[in-house]
Amino acid sequence: MNDRPAISTLKELRESGYQPRSVREEMRSNLIASLRSGERLFSGIHGYEETVIPLVENAILAGHDIILLGERGQAKTRLARSLIQLLDPWVPIIEGSETNDDPMRPISAYGLRMREELHEELGVEWISPDRRFAEKLATPDTTIADLIGEVDPIKVAEGRYLSNEEIIAYGLIPRTNRGIFNLNELPDLAERIQVGLLNILEEKDIQVRGFQVRLPVDVMVIASANPEDYTNRGRIITPLKDRFGSQIRTHYPRTVEHELRIVDQEHAIRDVNGITVDVPDAMRELVAEISRAARASADVSQRSGVSVRMTIANFEALAANAQRRALLLGEQVAVPRISDLHAIAPAMTGKLELDTFGERDELDVIDRIIGEAVRRVFARIADEQWVQSIARSIADGRVIDTSDMKPAGNFLETIPDDESVRQGLRAFGGDGPEAMTSSFEFVLEGLFRTRKIGKAATPTGRRYAR
Repeated sequence: MNDRPAISTLKELRESGYQPRSVREEMRSNLIASLRSGERLFSGIHGYEETVIPLVENAILAGHDIILLGERGQAKTRLARSLIQLLDPWVPIIEGSETNDDPMRPISAYGLRMREELHEELGVEWISPDRRFAEKLATPDTTIADLIGEVDPIKVAEGRYLSNEEIIAYGLIPRTNRGIFNLNELPDLAERIQVGLLNILEEKDIQVRGFQVRLPVDVMVIASANPEDYTNRGRIITPLKDRFGSQIRTHYPRTVEHELRIVDQEHAIRDVNGITVDVPDAMRELVAEISRAARASADVSQRSGVSVRMTIANFEALAANAQRRALLLGEQVAVPRISDLHAIAPAMTGKLELDTFGERDELDVIDRIIGEAVRRVFARIADEQWVQSIARSIADGRVIDTSDMKPAGNFLETIPDDESVRQGLRAFGGDGPEAMTSSFEFVLEGLFRTRKIGKAATPTGRRYAR
């Protein structure tokens, strides 16, 4: 970021050649410069490059306020916060201003009074983009005072007249003047409060307890909403919908690669005590496919959605159980296996809203979802000769017991003594006893889920047999 300018008075600001511009002009200009230079904006947001981001860029070029419409966990808040990348590194305000008054174009009573009193010696301070962004989670108890302002009784007690605009304690929106205001979950805002936003978005007037104050705030407004609340419950008043220039639909990652890119960016798993966590590609894909299968499941409410946060939490829980095993057994590498999947149930149960009205147990639904995910990932190797060799060995009477606490070295003894099978396992998931154990368990579960072999519960784990 550029260094903070040394300018400290209105006179110096004029001499510098500074020209005021609106926040929309500023964001549009910076976006144009970024597009021309090929700079990638909105870093950390994956899967929207060809869908959502172009629409957001169009809205900014058009100078529109935006509603982001999507289910939970679709990066709506992150996208809104990322818009500060399009703000200038520093902008000048009148020193001490609550409403970020431009020294050359003040809008508040305080700013106008200070300029009248100090003229060219008016104090100037500089603020960075993070001070020009504010957000509020809309809740039923949100008030006009929170968003717009309220009469401050302390200022009245100090002797100021009720006719003096300076007795108003401004809310979040005026305090975000010349910046971006993000209102999350707009439908949860009471209708009478939504009415209070109409003039802010269009006529730029605010009214506080009978005050009719002309305050031309310059704010880019971003709001988010769930489609169910926004379109079906009628909880956003029509005039307010009309004030937003662009309504942009977000979505969940459309490919496994995008989902896993988000997981790699967000997960909190770290190596501990000299134990390295190594998650094979098959298990990584499985974690992503579990979320994707849940989003298509008839047992899960699709109105609420299945957040990418579930994918991240499942990945962390799976890796954590592998770490725990490595710590207990003294292994050097923690590699998640199919037998670790029981550890993701606590992560999933709080993030799935079932649509079965008590007809199915939650754990049964989770097992069905996991089964579908295993089948999807297993399908890419199902016809390999070494996989069929494993299936034939079990059909010939081999019995294999698995457990999340069974050492990898012991597990290797149960793998068929066939070099092509071992080479296949290495190619599928990697070398080393822990990786081969993970691959072997995955193949066994895939064979079970495709009804090639059977599986039964044991006191310590699972038994695969004919």
